[in-house]
Amino acid sequence: MTFKASSQTNSSGFSQAAQSTSPIPHSRETGDALPDTDGDGTPVTTKSTPTQKPWAHFVAGGIGGMTAASLTSPLDVLKTRLQSDFYQSQLVAARAARGIPPLSQLSVAQTARLHVRETFQILFAIPKVEGWRALFKGLGPNLIGVVPARAINFWAYGNGKRLISQTFNNGQEAAWVHLLAAANAGIITGTATNPIWLVKTRLQLDKATAEKKGVGLDGRKYRNALDCTIQTVRTEGIRGLYRGLTASYLGVTESTLQWVLYEQMKGSLARREARLTASGKPRTSWDEAVDWFGKLGAAGGAKFIAALATYPHEVVRTRLRQAPVTTDATGRPQLKYTGLVQCFKLIFKEEGMAALYGGLTPHMLRVVPSAAIMFGMYEFVLKFLGTTSGV
Repeated sequence: MTFKASSQTNSSGFSQAAQSTSPIPHSRETGDALPDTDGDGTPVTTKSTPTQKPWAHFVAGGIGGMTAASLTSPLDVLKTRLQSDFYQSQLVAARAARGIPPLSQLSVAQTARLHVRETFQILFAIPKVEGWRALFKGLGPNLIGVVPARAINFWAYGNGKRLISQTFNNGQEAAWVHLLAAANAGIITGTATNPIWLVKTRLQLDKATAEKKGVGLDGRKYRNALDCTIQTVRTEGIRGLYRGLTASYLGVTESTLQWVLYEQMKGSLARREARLTASGKPRTSWDEAVDWFGKLGAAGGAKFIAALATYPHEVVRTRLRQAPVTTDATGRPQLKYTGLVQCFKLIFKEEGMAALYGGLTPHMLRVVPSAAIMFGMYEFVLKFLGTTSGV
C-alpha cells in the first residue's frame, strides 16, 4: 500500500510538472514571450503539453514566409523599381512627354491618383516588355533570406523580451520591454541578412535590356545571385555587401513600431479570449472567426501602420543598395549615393518629397496580403505538424 501511495504521489507530481506554467510563457504563433497577466491582472499561463514543438514554429514560419514572398513577388519587384532613381527618371520623362506637370505642381490628391495609375501601368507593362519571369527577379535570394531572417528575428525578439523583462522589470512585460526587444532583434537581423537583401535589390533593378551593351549574358549585368555577389565583392569589396546597412538600422524603427502595435493588438485578443473562457459559454463560429481573422488583422494592421509611418527609409535603403552606374577616371565604380544623410538630401533636392514615397502603393498592396498569407500558412502548417497556435 505504501508503494502504491508513493506511485500515485509520483504520478501526480509528474502530471503537475507536465502542466506547470512557465515564468514567461511563449506564444505558439511566433515563439515570442507573452505577458504573465492580462489587462485586469488575471494571470495568463501556458500549459506545457506534448503537442508543443519548438521546431514546428521554425518550419511553419519559414514555409509561411516563403509562400508569402513567392505570391507577392511581382509587387515587391514593382516596389523596388519605383523606389529606384533609374525608373523614377524614366517616369519623369514619360510624364513630360504626356504633358503632365512636375509632381511639385500637383496637389496631394492628384499626385496620389497619378501614383496609383502609374503603379498598375508599370505592373502590366513588365511582363509585356521583359516577360513574366521579370516579375520574379530577385526571388531566389529573397527566399534564401526569408527563413534565416524570420528565425533570427523571432529568436532575438523572444529571448530579448525574456532577458529584458527578467533583468529590469521583475519578469513582467511592458510596452518599453517590447520596444527594446524589437530594436535589438531588428539590429541583429539587419546585420546578418543585409548581403542577401542587397543582392536581391540589385537583381530586381537589373533590366533585361542593359544600358551597357555586352555586359553579362543577354545584355544583363548579373547572370544570377552568385554572379551578383562575386561582382559586388570584386568591384566594391566586402563592404559593398553592406551598403544600405545604415538605412536598415533606420528601418529598425518600423519593425519596432510593428512589434509594439502587434503586441497590443494581440493582447486585446487574448483578453477577449480569457473573458470568453471565464464566462463558460460555448464557442461559436463567430468567436472562431474573430480569433482567426483577428490575428491576421493584427499582423497586417500593425505592418500597415508601421510601414506608412516610416516608409522613406525604404526608398533610401534601395538607393544605397543599387549598383553603381558610372565610373571615375581610374575606372572604379562611381557611387551617386554615398551615405544615409547625403542620400536623403540628394533625393529631396533632385526629385522632391514625393520621391521619398515612390513605390508606396505596391508596397502597401504587398505587406497586408503578405502578412495574411504568411500567418494563414503558418497556422495550416502547425496543424499539419500536430500542434496548435493557441495561446
